[in-house]
Amino acid sequence: MPAIFTKIEKIKPLYDVTYKVMLFACKILLICDIAITAWAVAGRYVPFINDPYWSEEVVLTLMVYMAVLSATLAIRKRSHIRMTAFDPYLSPMALKVSDLLADVAVFVLGIILLAYGIKLCTSPLATLGRYASMPGLSKFWQYLSIPVAGLGMAIFELEQIFQRIKAFYEKDETKEKEAN
Repeated sequence: MPAIFTKIEKIKPLYDVTYKVMLFACKILLICDIAITAWAVAGRYVPFINDPYWSEEVVLTLMVYMAVLSATLAIRKRSHIRMTAFDPYLSPMALKVSDLLADVAVFVLGIILLAYGIKLCTSPLATLGRYASMPGLSKFWQYLSIPVAGLGMAIFELEQIFQRIKAFYEKDETKEKEAN
């Protein structure tokens, strides 16, 4: 196996830490989402609790962040939605190639989301736009979820692409051992 794989394996702890931080962020977002929603619902039915006027927009924004972060986590665990109907009919090599191509396509999508998201976050739409219920808060925070999603996708897809390429070499080494 090429020495480059050994060197790249050394950054696995960085992926592990990134995964744990994103998972923790998802948990905090979920807790905040539930708490704000419960407060808003209670405010509608309990006379002495005020319904926060900003709850709907904040809950929606938190849900967007939670969705994009959890989607990036699914990439790392390979638990995202994928088409497997034809997998039994493909040769092992064709399956490896198609999985690699799918990962490269998702990586490219992540880079596009990152680039487009940064452009959108710096546009007047984000910097001058305001939440309707909170005029003091910029729409930048809502649009920031796009480059966050792109960055997360790109980071975890790099790891997946590395693993897919490494699998090509592992198979070759197994054949060499069997031949000897």
